[in-house]
Amino acid sequence: MSHQNVTVELRRWILSQAEAGCRSEDLLASMIRSGWAEHVALAALEAVLAGQAAAPVVAAAVPDPMLDGAPNVLRAGDREVQVLAVMSLPRVVVLGGLLSSQECDELVALARPRLARSETVENSTGGSEVNAARTSDGMFFERGETPLIERIERRIAELVRWPVERGEGLQVLHYRPGAQYKPHHDFFDPAHPGTASILRRGGQRVGTVVMYLNTPAGGGATTFPEVGLEVLPVKGNAVFFSYERPLASTRTLHGGAPVLDGEKWVATKWMREGVFV
Repeated sequence: MSHQNVTVELRRWILSQAEAGCRSEDLLASMIRSGWAEHVALAALEAVLAGQAAAPVVAAAVPDPMLDGAPNVLRAGDREVQVLAVMSLPRVVVLGGLLSSQECDELVALARPRLARSETVENSTGGSEVNAARTSDGMFFERGETPLIERIERRIAELVRWPVERGEGLQVLHYRPGAQYKPHHDFFDPAHPGTASILRRGGQRVGTVVMYLNTPAGGGATTFPEVGLEVLPVKGNAVFFSYERPLASTRTLHGGAPVLDGEKWVATKWMREGVFV
């Protein structure tokens, strides 16, 4: 395990967790559970906690809609979008009519033939794997793959003031009755050894837009359990949230509640610190 590299992201995570009151033995145990060799984890902890080569914990710039003046409607390129609800911590904005009904139907039709069992990030390597916490089917579009995808990406970029090239490809997910996605964070945990390879493609994730492509008959809300918030899935609407640090303190833990009746289709757009390649 001598090939494991202690990254700047990991040092920031150690320092921020220590500043939040975490004990060094708990940090060590967490790193070992995440796949770090004990001697590498110990050396990293000793260096950072002793103040050697520790990087400052700096909040990243994040995408954010222009909400000065508490507007009810935002202009997003070719479309006006309603502002239905706003929360500061976590930073959450519920949006009405981000997509038209026709656009929703077209996305579903394009995605349906390419669906496969959804995967999550495999933390020890930076790859992906099927995970019991995520019981949906999904697929990814390439950025700008079709005129429809390109139009939606430009719209989101203008809405949250974040360049198109700093976004991942659009992902479409299909949830059948009973399917869910248990609470999780969208950022990549710096404590995991595989994170360094993921970050080379564009840095950390800093924002998420979840778009609802249909209205389930029951269930399927996007939940933020730490703050008791549930965003109901309504066709054409969306929820945006951002996270300036890869830390639980952003309170962006969220999940997809089980679908109780019918099915749920969503499209997700993740934004990165830098250009995503």
